[in-house]
Amino acid sequence: MRNTFILLFIIITTPFFGQKYHLDSLKPTLGHLINFEANTFKMAEQSPTFHKFFAKLDSIYSGKQQKLHIFHIGGSHIQADIYSNKIRTYLQNTNTMSQGQRGFVFPYQLAHTNNPSNYRIEGNKSKWQGYRSSIKKDSIAWGLSGITAAFRSVSDTINIKANHRNYTKQPYEFNKLRVFYNTEKSDYELTILDSVFISDTLNLDKKYREFRFNKLIEEVNLSLILKDSTTINPEFALMGMEFMNDSYGIEYTSIGVNGGSFAFYDRTVYFEKQLQLYQPDLFIIAIGTNDGYMPKSEFDPENFKLYYESFIRMVQRVNPDCAILLTVPNDDYYQRKIPNPNTAVQQQVIMELGEKYKMAVWDFYEIMGGLGSSNKWYQNKLMPRDRIHFTQLGYSIMGDLFMDALIAAWAQSTGRNKDELLQHYKTLHE
Repeated sequence: MRNTFILLFIIITTPFFGQKYHLDSLKPTLGHLINFEANTFKMAEQSPTFHKFFAKLDSIYSGKQQKLHIFHIGGSHIQADIYSNKIRTYLQNTNTMSQGQRGFVFPYQLAHTNNPSNYRIEGNKSKWQGYRSSIKKDSIAWGLSGITAAFRSVSDTINIKANHRNYTKQPYEFNKLRVFYNTEKSDYELTILDSVFISDTLNLDKKYREFRFNKLIEEVNLSLILKDSTTINPEFALMGMEFMNDSYGIEYTSIGVNGGSFAFYDRTVYFEKQLQLYQPDLFIIAIGTNDGYMPKSEFDPENFKLYYESFIRMVQRVNPDCAILLTVPNDDYYQRKIPNPNTAVQQQVIMELGEKYKMAVWDFYEIMGGLGSSNKWYQNKLMPRDRIHFTQLGYSIMGDLFMDALIAAWAQSTGRNKDELLQHYKTLHE
C-alpha cells in the first residue's frame, strides 16, 4: 500500500445538528440516495452472540440494572465521533437506568489532531508531539487508541473535562480516572492538583495509573513535572484516559485514528493487552476504508481478508461471547477522480467472514447506493469534495440509519414491536 493516508476533512456545509432524528423529514428530498431495504444487520438473526446482546439491551430498555459495553473502532470517521456519538447518546438516553460511564477517551488535542466535541482534555500542546500508528515514519509505544501524545518538556498542567458539547440527559461524572502511558518509565511525577483522591495505583502490565476520588466529579487537573532535570531523553507517552464510575447502564467506547487500517493496528503492541481490561458485549469493526484506498492493481483481497480475520480472532480471544458487527466501508472516490472499485471486493470479503463466524454485517456501501454513490451524496451536500468523509448532516443521517438497523434486529430477536421501539428513540429529544 502506498504511503497515502485519509485524514479527517469535514466541510461543514450545514448547521451543527443536535440530537435529532432526521430521516423522516429528509426522505422527500434525500430519500432517493438511500437504499432503505439494505439497511439491516444482515445475519444477526442467525448469530447466538447477537441474541445474547439484544437480550441484555432489552433488559436495560425494560428498566433493569445491567452493565452493557459497546466498542466501536475505526479510522477518521470514528475519531471525529459524530455519528458514533449520536448512537451513544440515543442508547444512553433510553431511560433513567441506561447511561453508563463515559469510559475510554484519547486527548487528541495534545496530539495535534481533531478532538471529538463531547469532551475536552487540554494542555500546552506546543509541548506535546503526536504519533499515529497509521504513519509509517512514526515510532513509539501505542496502546488501545492507536495514537500517542508524547511529552518531553519540563512541566505542564492537563485540564480534563468529561463534558463539553454532549446531549446526554445527565452529565458524565467519574470517581476513578485511569491514565494510560509508558509506565515502565518514571521520568515524570503525575499528580492530581485540585481534587482529593483516596488512592493511586500503578498497573505496569496494562500500562496505566488509576486515581480514585472521594466523590463524583466532572473535571480535574493533572500536573506533569520532570523529576530530575539531568535525565537524558525523558518521555511521558500518553496513550489514553478513562472516566470511570460504578453506574449501571450502557457504556459506548469509540476509538478511531485518522488513517487507521488493519495493518497499522498491528503496530499497537499494547492493544490486545489493554483490551483485556474490558468484556465488550458488542464490538463494531469499522475499519477498511484506508485498507482499500489505492489503485485497483495494488489492492490484495487475500491480504485484506487475513488482516480482518486476525482482528476478529483477537476480539474473540478477549471475549468469546462478544457479538461482533462487521461494517462495509462507504463508497469513496480515489484521489477525488474515480469511484473506488476496491470497496465492492471488500464487501464480498466481509460478507464471507460474517457467514464463516456467524457475525452480523452492516453494509453501508450498499445502503448508500454502491459504486459511485459518494458523488451523489457530495452533490447533495452530504459529503465534502473528497467524497470519503461526510458533512455534519451526512454523519447525522449515518447515525440514524445505524439506529434503524439496530432497532429492527433488536425487535426481531426479542419479539418487540419495531415501530414502537423506533418511535421511542425518534421522540427522545422532542
